[in-house]
Amino acid sequence: MIFRQMFKEKYMRFPEGRAKAATFSYDDGVKADRKLLAVFEKYGLRGTFNLNSLLFDCVNWHDRMDEEETYALFADCGQEIAVHGARHLFLNKVTLAEAVAEVSDCRRYLEEKFGRIVTGMAYAYNGYNSQIMDILGELGISYARTTTAAHSFALPENFLEWHPTCHHGDPQLGALAQKFVRSSPLEEFKNREPWLFFVWGHSYEFDDNDNWQIIEGLAEELSGREDIWFATNGEICSYVGAYRSLVFSADGERVYNPSAQPVWIEVRSKTYMVGAGQTVLFDRQRQLEK
Repeated sequence: MIFRQMFKEKYMRFPEGRAKAATFSYDDGVKADRKLLAVFEKYGLRGTFNLNSLLFDCVNWHDRMDEEETYALFADCGQEIAVHGARHLFLNKVTLAEAVAEVSDCRRYLEEKFGRIVTGMAYAYNGYNSQIMDILGELGISYARTTTAAHSFALPENFLEWHPTCHHGDPQLGALAQKFVRSSPLEEFKNREPWLFFVWGHSYEFDDNDNWQIIEGLAEELSGREDIWFATNGEICSYVGAYRSLVFSADGERVYNPSAQPVWIEVRSKTYMVGAGQTVLFDRQRQLEK
């Protein structure tokens, strides 16, 4: 049965109609990233590594890799790289001109070194403000991750202020992971919005605290589940952007996808794929409850 207020409701679904996605974000480009990447590869996890362009070989700063080590590790690892600032500065504690250079210099370096377009970012020290967010789009940044724990699976309204679910050392990590794996928005009666489990951290923390079992246990719990889309931060942002660009008819029963990638949408408990450049008419056979 379907209630009148649910007849028109539409919910984004991730690729292949999944209702859940998981992503990771790790900062600084340190030698412990090698072990973390091995964990990701073993369990099929996807994520983003945020790099500084002028802090290579700072062995006394959490054992950062040198330039060539960094390139060798991340060039073909199958994960995303993103901006973390050229010098790891508080963007909200320098002049606007310095903040612009901090972001743009790092972006230019990463693009030139790795031969790819880089549009993602993580705020160093969680240093940002409304003025910084206002300029990031002009600098080619499509999303920027904070360190503020949302303790939820909600997608951000503003990707330039993207709060992750939690840090990997958060006391709530275990409970959040269990809820994410064992439950689903598809079980919800009214709020069926998709879930995103977004974990961030620094891989050197696993060495410092001798607790690699945290990420290995989490990876094992998440892996192999067909109902979860494992994606990088950039893939999540791009997909949600494509969904949000959908154009609906006045009655809401027809949708056009102007983007270059297919998206999935749930209407009246039925999931539709809307291909790139495609228009889809929703099935209206289901009647309103009398």
